[in-house]
Amino acid sequence: MGTTQLESVPEPKYWHLKTVLSEALDSEFSVGEILPNERDLAARFGVARATLRQALEQLELEGRLQRRRGVGTTVAPPRMGVSLGTGPHTWPGGPEDAWQPVDCTAAVPPAAVAEALETGPEESVHIVRRSRVSHGRPVAAELLYIPQSSVPELSGIDAPSGAARARAVLRELQRLDQERQENAVELGSAGADDAKELDRLPGAPVLVVTTRFVAAGRVAALSVATYRADTCRLTFGDAGGVEIHAGPERRAS
Repeated sequence: MGTTQLESVPEPKYWHLKTVLSEALDSEFSVGEILPNERDLAARFGVARATLRQALEQLELEGRLQRRRGVGTTVAPPRMGVSLGTGPHTWPGGPEDAWQPVDCTAAVPPAAVAEALETGPEESVHIVRRSRVSHGRPVAAELLYIPQSSVPELSGIDAPSGAARARAVLRELQRLDQERQENAVELGSAGADDAKELDRLPGAPVLVVTTRFVAAGRVAALSVATYRADTCRLTFGDAGGVEIHAGPERRAS
């Protein structure tokens, strides 16, 4: 990183510094590399440490940097593309699925979920919990609600609990002929459970993607997936594998 003069720049110093730092991240640093400490960076750019912190905070908010306790500030991986295309749909747990099953329980879902699934108010459903990791960091957590009527052949003997039970439920779900998927996206804030699972503070911005899987004219499963807003980007279209570029060469998806 070289020194640059910021005195004559009309925009806020920290904003221009953010741009300069962003260009340096693209040209001089690799993913996971640790940045010099704040004192050295401030001296190199001729700014106050308060100005530098503002620029670093903005880059962290945009997902370009990660601050890790005991490690320092590192260059973050590119944002993960979350495809909401209209191409061929598959059930959760298929060969191309990047989610990892964590566990599976049977419980009465929240009222809004029960209404969407058209189950009785006291009817328990299978709740599969899954996680998604990118470059070694958690980026998303999912609760997948599946009525027992969607997997009537499920055996409790082969997979009584845990991740094995989750995989068994998903295997049975894939026996159904899926008609379509219906997606809804909204911006939210992380609750206590999501924040812990995603390694964020409660209240951190998240993207909540709700997907209804329809088979035989009814909702066979409902997914509520919570993504870290600083690590993910929604993509639209039929192509699922969208390459995400960070920095000046970033292309709109």
